[in-house]
Amino acid sequence: MITRTLGKQGLTVSAMGLGCMGMSEFYGPGDEAESQATLDRALELGITFFDTADIYGPFTNEELLGRAMRGRRDRFLVATKYGIVRDPAHPASRGINGRPEYIRASCDASLKRLGIDTIDLYYQHRVDPNTPIEETIGAMSDLVRAGKVRFLGLSEASPATIRRAHAVHPITALQTEYSLFSRDPEDEIIPTIRELGIGFVPYSPLGRGFLTGQIRSFEDLAPDDFRRASPRFQGENFARNLATVDRIQTIAKEKGVTSSQLALAWVLAQGEDMVPIPGTKRRKYLEENAASLAITLKAEDMARLEEVAPKGVTAGTRYAEGGMRFVNG
Repeated sequence: MITRTLGKQGLTVSAMGLGCMGMSEFYGPGDEAESQATLDRALELGITFFDTADIYGPFTNEELLGRAMRGRRDRFLVATKYGIVRDPAHPASRGINGRPEYIRASCDASLKRLGIDTIDLYYQHRVDPNTPIEETIGAMSDLVRAGKVRFLGLSEASPATIRRAHAVHPITALQTEYSLFSRDPEDEIIPTIRELGIGFVPYSPLGRGFLTGQIRSFEDLAPDDFRRASPRFQGENFARNLATVDRIQTIAKEKGVTSSQLALAWVLAQGEDMVPIPGTKRRKYLEENAASLAITLKAEDMARLEEVAPKGVTAGTRYAEGGMRFVNG
């Protein structure tokens, strides 16, 4: 497995990570045994970078990753997140908290669930509009000095917020949705982080599964799949997006790869500072995704993808009204 370096601080990780969220919820029922086998297989393939968050489950995803790490902590680079507040009794409710006292308590709780002494990369999951980012990052930097965290990250933050945060303590990575279906970061986000020397961790690089070509109808989604509430998977938007997927799939077939592999290869080709974290809970899809690292896209391949999936082609917003977008502050 090739490696890439996130940020000027030099966090070296596998060039592709594994998003663990779907192993616990959101994408239909989970399977503990298969999830553990998938984590084991990731290590065999050379994947060392694993992404989770305290709200996944809630809380159970960190525990799952913690069980996988027992006796082999040195083989895992762990990224987790705090900041979105969920009540286990009412898991559908959401809040955002970036206050220093909450950060300290969240970090300690994550360390306990993960069963480790230090978190490799600690993200603020969403920016708290009611707490100055300087206070939030100040508290996070205290965790670095205490040895509880190695590197700091932000998720879904605006350019202005990124600059303010980076002025307090170096930000190593920004995590934001980015794929052939979500190209908005190209306008301001990517230029900003490259100017500052911050690495980029694209989540949902497969368009929340749409770019796999496996979802052919709304009914293919499990009854409890959160994508049923996503505008991109509904009505006329679904039909328009499926047509784009079919065009991408045609190019993939001509190259002898899957549409998933082509979509991941496209993200990887955007720069050496990008480390995508496709999520999966099954070994066969993990292996398929990992194989994309061996794909080299030529200029004509990139041009054809630009033609069939230009920026703005995707129908529907990323989140339903009221979803967890980034904060422009």
